[in-house]
Amino acid sequence: MHNPEEKEPVPHQSIHRVALIVAAGKGTRAGGVLPKQFRDYMGKPLLRHSVEAFQNSSLFDRCVIVIAQDQDEMAANALIGLDDIQYVHGGDTRQQSVCNGLASIAQAGVCDEVYIHDAARPGLSLQLIKKLAQALRENTGAVPVLPVVDSLSRREGDYLAAAIDRDGLCRIQTPQAFHFDVIYEAHQAYDADAEATDDARVAQAAAIDITLVDGEEALRKITFPEDFNAVDSEQVMSSRITRTGMGFDVHRLVKDEELWLCGVMIPHDMGLAGHSDADVALHAITDALLGSIADGDIGDHFPPFEEKWKGARSDAFVKFAAERIRKQGGSINNIDLTIICEAPKIGPYRDDMRQSLANMTGLNIGQISVKATTTERLGATGRGEGIAAQAVATITMAEPT
Repeated sequence: MHNPEEKEPVPHQSIHRVALIVAAGKGTRAGGVLPKQFRDYMGKPLLRHSVEAFQNSSLFDRCVIVIAQDQDEMAANALIGLDDIQYVHGGDTRQQSVCNGLASIAQAGVCDEVYIHDAARPGLSLQLIKKLAQALRENTGAVPVLPVVDSLSRREGDYLAAAIDRDGLCRIQTPQAFHFDVIYEAHQAYDADAEATDDARVAQAAAIDITLVDGEEALRKITFPEDFNAVDSEQVMSSRITRTGMGFDVHRLVKDEELWLCGVMIPHDMGLAGHSDADVALHAITDALLGSIADGDIGDHFPPFEEKWKGARSDAFVKFAAERIRKQGGSINNIDLTIICEAPKIGPYRDDMRQSLANMTGLNIGQISVKATTTERLGATGRGEGIAAQAVATITMAEPT
């Protein structure tokens, strides 16, 4: 039953909210080749979980992502298909990175509230976002916390030392929400030589009052290799199923056209004819991706009779299909492509094609196979009249209810 005295969250239209996600770390303790924020976690890059949580809440005007100087491409691949995102390069410390992000928000215009979140906490819920929004109605800052339930003690080497009284202690999580002008001023005034592991420390240094809201155990921070390994548990996997889609396409070879395959232009004396750029490989992959979620085919979404698709680059079709999968909570496991033609030779361009597909889908190159075969000079492809492509895509998604 609704309590008439209970206040509803402030409507989105009346408040300019920005999500500031800190993702500039190296994540070395988590292991792996990529920094942890760009590694796959439960079927998608760790960073993407938080961005989608903010965007799906419909409470935010945009997301600002703070990344390191050399992480532009990794971040773009992790967030393929997501809009209203701005990237900012961080500093030498977390505090400096947040300050850079806040400065970028200030330059962009009006911002009433900012929610500062660590990319390493993927379990962000709509319920917690709304609790923070409610708390900011009457407070300058709000932070989610959890009780300390374990016994605490100091250690001296390998031996247990003095016990610590846990009464009054709490575990602090993110996102930490603040009125923008107040926290921005606090960061600008903060002593850069003083360590600040979160923004509550910066706010406290500026004598900003911070109210507490109940945090969530699901919002735990991903830190160590076993945190990634835990997602392979039976409990997680039992709630998801594997689905497969297949795609096939063929286009004529003609004179005076460019030959595009997998988004790579191939030197050849003939090219493929079609309404778009006629990239037969990408068309087959698009149909395979759409087929995996029973979402029609390329012609349903990009009708060949519509003038706006004339000459269009086919990577837009693949990105569209990949995003349709992600919006249904799915993740792409792998793509297997076979190109069928007598000429040109595909082998010299195979790795470029795989990398191109990785860039447009957000997958690792190891999840993409590109093969080629002939029809022993039989049929239209055997006579050199066209090129065909066949693709298979597998995805993982929640089991339909």
